[in-house]
Amino acid sequence: FFGSTQAIKTILLSLQRVPYLRYYYIHQQLLQFKMKLAIASLVLGSAAAFSPSAFSGSALKAASNGSSMDMRYKVAVIGGGPSGACAAEIFAQEKGIDTVLIERKMDNAKPCGGAIPLCMIGEFDIPESTVDRKVRKMKLISPTNVEVDIGDTLQPNEYIGMCRREILDKYLRDRAISYGAEAIQGLVTKIDVPADHKESESKYTLHYQEFTEGSAAGTPKTMDVDVVIGADGANSRVAKAMDAGEYNFAIAFQERIKITEEQMTFYEEMAEMYVGDDVSPDFYGWVFPKYDHVGVGTGTVVNRPAIKQYQKAIRDRAGDKIAGGKIIKVEAHPIPEHYRPRRVQGRMALVGDAAGYVTKCSGEGIYFAAKSGRMAAEAIVKLMEGGKRLPTQTEIERTYIADYDKLYGPTYTVLDILQKVFYSNNGAREAFVELCNSKYVQQVTFDSYLYKKVQGNNPLDDLKLLGETIGCLIKGYAIAEPDAEFSNPVESLKRL
Repeated sequence: FFGSTQAIKTILLSLQRVPYLRYYYIHQQLLQFKMKLAIASLVLGSAAAFSPSAFSGSALKAASNGSSMDMRYKVAVIGGGPSGACAAEIFAQEKGIDTVLIERKMDNAKPCGGAIPLCMIGEFDIPESTVDRKVRKMKLISPTNVEVDIGDTLQPNEYIGMCRREILDKYLRDRAISYGAEAIQGLVTKIDVPADHKESESKYTLHYQEFTEGSAAGTPKTMDVDVVIGADGANSRVAKAMDAGEYNFAIAFQERIKITEEQMTFYEEMAEMYVGDDVSPDFYGWVFPKYDHVGVGTGTVVNRPAIKQYQKAIRDRAGDKIAGGKIIKVEAHPIPEHYRPRRVQGRMALVGDAAGYVTKCSGEGIYFAAKSGRMAAEAIVKLMEGGKRLPTQTEIERTYIADYDKLYGPTYTVLDILQKVFYSNNGAREAFVELCNSKYVQQVTFDSYLYKKVQGNNPLDDLKLLGETIGCLIKGYAIAEPDAEFSNPVESLKRL
């Protein structure tokens, strides 16, 4: 090809030395020569597209620079929950990128309290039709059944949204599809990661079982992609493939219980949280209202084998308010306790539960899943410059990871400290409930939750709160029963 280019230059130079009467003839010969050259290049390019080297870095760069091949980079988002759906939505709007969204079960109902903050409704354009209940009141119940009502600090237009995951997830997923994401119902079983994926543009090969009507196993298929977003939860296949490292995890257990209309009246705008070593040695139990039933559940990290024992205790604590109710669904799922050691490897990035974005103390993950999916996609799309290039691991870490940690790192830190202080024993739990009588504590708590920013910037009130905390802890330890002892040395060491 280089020699042909030189030939053209030589002919053009020679034209300057020939009489005008010969120019027309030579010009026609030159046009025919250039046409033959173009046809030859097209044929050779087409043949090369199907050779093993077609997917190397040089071939992809040539395609992205406007060759006749017009090849496009492909992004695979694995997992169709809030994190995956919100990531796919961003990628699908970029015309220079092909987006595939792979979800193993399109009607999946993940075990989850289903609470979302007010800021998520507006930020992610979520219609209120996806919200079953607007919670404006909460009861916090101590180990000795002392009740504190919170919610008086909320404004009339403020609330906590209670959703069913199958409704919310479907809405977000359908929106991504409407923007152009290709949805595949299937289970990713293996990912071939090239040894040089951090230095080259080698493709990743996904192996998956696509859902087939009448088949229990599905149809085995493969797909080559350029970027992989792991949004596939705590048991992430992507995390394993990219050697993201292990993390500790909780087991969340929830029963959906259908109760009478009269009983549901109590939960019209009310949610309940129970603390005590009987319902969880390191978390809380909950009763959250849904459309026509309540979600009753609990969770634990330190004593996972006893989860059903704790679930019975939360039902017993709720007592007559759910008595006679019919259990219509039982759900259980692992929940991460901290970040994965590695959230980006090459062009593979983790978001949502797969990355470990669940807060301690509150156990919240829906908002952070959606936000991380969106932030990762926005950063990668910008780095890809409209589909002209692929991002590097360093670039993704300096944008998506750095921006996310800067924005939400303080929230995770504060909630981690609060859990260690107030969920460690019954004395601390008693103190926690009493502290929540404070209007200042309620204001700071709700504002931090609803708007996802760590609040509390009044030095005098903060100093006063410190004194109240010490006093409540002393009192709580004095009145509380010791926690029940347990031991599970083998199970406690398990990691995902």
